Amino acid sequence: MTQSIKLALRTCILALMASSLLFAQETRRTVVNPSPNPADDAKENSSAVPDVYAITGHFDRIVVLRFKYKTDLLAGMEKIVKQEHIQNGVILSGVGSVRGYQMHQVSNRTMPSHDTFEKNPTQPADLVSMNGYVINGRIHAHMTLGTPEKAIAGHLEPGTEVFTFAVVAIGVMIDADLSRVDDKTYR
Repeated sequence: MTQSIKLALRTCILALMASSLLFAQETRRTVVNPSPNPADDAKENSSAVPDVYAITGHFDRIVVLRFKYKTDLLAGMEKIVKQEHIQNGVILSGVGSVRGYQMHQVSNRTMPSHDTFEKNPTQPADLVSMNGYVINGRIHAHMTLGTPEKAIAGHLEPGTEVFTFAVVAIGVMIDADLSRVDDKTYR
């Protein structure tokens, strides 16, 4: 084998090893997410709960959050929601970029629900959109991220770190009860 072929093979092997390290950062795990009362997961839909219902209200104000480099997106949102005394609100939008992410998606069709957590702390991505709710001071946010290879979406989790910046807008509601909008047992 010639010296140039040996060098080319070594280079290819090193490149392959280096690229496998980059992909090794992405992890997935699935967990069962039972209701607080496991019997609720087995119950049928109640005729007392409408198939769909409306909650009306008005925005009291719009709060725009701006995040800097290396800020945890969820922790920053929680800090401002508490600081601004936001109990109920609608996450209207979110844009920016992240250095890495952690999110989860629902991954089955029967109760109890299963969540698949996807984490990649080294994958930069554009924050294409964000929406969701603030319910009794608790954040329920979903986001869509874009990388050169794919788009990914799911429920925002701790560990999603801002890259260049991020901007999130929350419409604050003071006259709406959102307490059951994400209660999977209210059916």
